[in-house]
This record gives sequence, C-alpha cells and structure tokens, in this order.
Amino acid sequence: MTSAASSERAPHAGTGASYASAGVDIEAGDRAVELMKEWVRKATRPEVVGGLGGFAGLFDASALKRYERPLLASATDGVGTKVDIARRMGVYDTIGHDLVGMVVDDLVVCGAEPLFMTDYICVGKVYPERVAAIVKGIAEGCALAGCALVGGETAEHPGLLGADEFDVAGAGTGVVEADRVLGADLIRKGDVVIAMASSGLHSNGYSLVRHVLFDRAGWALDREVPEFGRTLGEELLEPTRIYSLDCLALTRTTEVHAFSHITGGGLANNLARVMPDGLHAAIDRSTWTPGAVFSLVGEVGGVERAELEKTLNMGVGMVAVVPRDSADVALATCADRGVDAWVAGEITERADGADAVVLNGDHAS
Repeated sequence: MTSAASSERAPHAGTGASYASAGVDIEAGDRAVELMKEWVRKATRPEVVGGLGGFAGLFDASALKRYERPLLASATDGVGTKVDIARRMGVYDTIGHDLVGMVVDDLVVCGAEPLFMTDYICVGKVYPERVAAIVKGIAEGCALAGCALVGGETAEHPGLLGADEFDVAGAGTGVVEADRVLGADLIRKGDVVIAMASSGLHSNGYSLVRHVLFDRAGWALDREVPEFGRTLGEELLEPTRIYSLDCLALTRTTEVHAFSHITGGGLANNLARVMPDGLHAAIDRSTWTPGAVFSLVGEVGGVERAELEKTLNMGVGMVAVVPRDSADVALATCADRGVDAWVAGEITERADGADAVVLNGDHAS
C-alpha cells in the first residue's frame, strides 16, 4: 500500500520526467551530427582511420615510423569571449577558424606538424544548423592547417547556458623530430626577428574590446566604421589567421631558430617565452603600422599603449627568429605564401636585470 506522503511524490501516468523535459533534445543532437558529417569529411588526412560517429577518433601512428625519434606535441585552447560576437551577429561558420588557429599555431611554435584535432561545443540548446555551422568553420580551419578533425563532442547544458549561448574549445596533437625542436636553445646573438601580420584582433583581448566599445562607448555591432570600411561586427568577427603551414614552409626553405605565437599577453610577453637567458630582443615599432582596430580601441577607451600592447597582438600574429643571413629567404617564402612579413627587430646581449623583450620607437603612421 502506498502511503499518502509517497503518493504525493509519485508522478501521474504519462507525465514522468524525461531528458527532453529537462531541456536536452537528443534528436536535435543526432541531426546536428548528420549535418556536420559533410564538413568533417573534408578535414582529413590519409592517416585517419574510420569516420565520424565512433567513441574515439583513430589515427594510424605507423606514419610516424619515418621519424627517428618522434615527439608528440599537444595543445588545447578556446576562443574566449569572441563567441559573444558570433552569437550576437548570428554568424557561426567563422569562429571555428579562430579555434583551430589558437590550437595549431601553438603546436607549430616548437616545429611540430599538426596532425589532428578534436573539438568540444557546449550549447544551451542544440540548434542543428547552428552546431553544424560551427563545425563547418572548424573543419575549414583544419583544412587550412593541414590537419584532420577526427572527432568531437556537442554538449547541451540547459539551465547553465541560455538557449542562444555557446562556447567552443579544442585540442590538437602534432609531431616533430626530436633533433628539430625549435626554441630558446637555438637563438643566437645577431639573429633577426621576422614579424608576420595578423588578420586583426584574432581571438584575444575581446573582454577589453567589448568593455571599451560596447559598455563604455555604447557602439552597436551594425555601426558602420569608416576606418574599417565595414561594420564594427564584421571587423570584430574577422577570423584568426592560421600560420601553421606557413611556419612549416619556413622550416623547409631556411633555418629557423624559434617561433612565437602572439596571443594573450601581446608581442613582448609571448616572444619572451622563447628568449634564452642573457639575450634580448629589441623590437622596432616603426617597422609596421597596426590595423585601425587597435588604435580605435585605444582612442575610444583612453587605453594606454602599455595596456594595449600587453593585451592585444597589435598587428603581429606570429614571429620567427632566424639567423640574419636567412632573413631574405624567410621574407621571400612568406611573400610567396601571401603572408605580409618584415624584419621587426634583432637579438642582442641582455644586460643584468633587463627585460627579455623591449619595444622601441613609435609605430609608422
């Protein structure tokens, strides 16, 4: 016999709780997978085994037999609050380029060739076409990076995220020959610093940018900005440039001692991560002019230059440190690949107590 207390807690027939009533739509998730398959098939490599839908992505490691001592490199990242711009713009098929760039260009810094990536997409509500558009961008980014997208996860989190809210993250694996690892140990006095232009803000500093342009200035995403020649939203959503194949091309055509991926922390802080003790990188700001978005954020928000430079890339997305006699070949390789690059500084001896990287002069007007 059921007591009165327990009968009050018992559900009526046909009204029991379900995953769907809790806000998770399994059918929508299945449809999203079907829609994304077309794009995932385009982001592959010969070493990939099987297809989308397994519990794990498979990659034929026998391909590594050609290495004497293969070292696997691993990196993981997201795109930060840039996802808010994508959500507000209703444009979902470019944010994946940002995700791939953030991951694979960390891998290539040590000289590693990116092999494969996985992604994680967390949403408040699964809209199949929207999820598929995000994956489309990730797959396109992987194709640009020369790596495969071997799997991922889409998670629906009702109650934690609003129906239109989402976030993305990814992890990648690459490989490099042990005796060809790049880094601080190879850098020598007299080397030069080759800067490669960014495509814009990339995926860093958006909390500052949003605070300045939205919270303080009250600008709208559809505002036409003459300095950009397009709307504010279009500028802020410009995809991150992916440098991995460009960097690998440099290692094949000339001698490279180190790379530095210019992300959160800016040029000085990221270049300092690959600088050896006793040496110093002197960077000349007059060798380039940052894009209009950087000066605009500074002017509109009254942001001091030091704050901008430690938050934003200021027009430089990747740096290569090469011997001086390799500079011409490095610049020619970049030009052949459509990458705007220039000699931005040199490596000299570091005085006791001095910073590893110093920015000198003023930007070209």
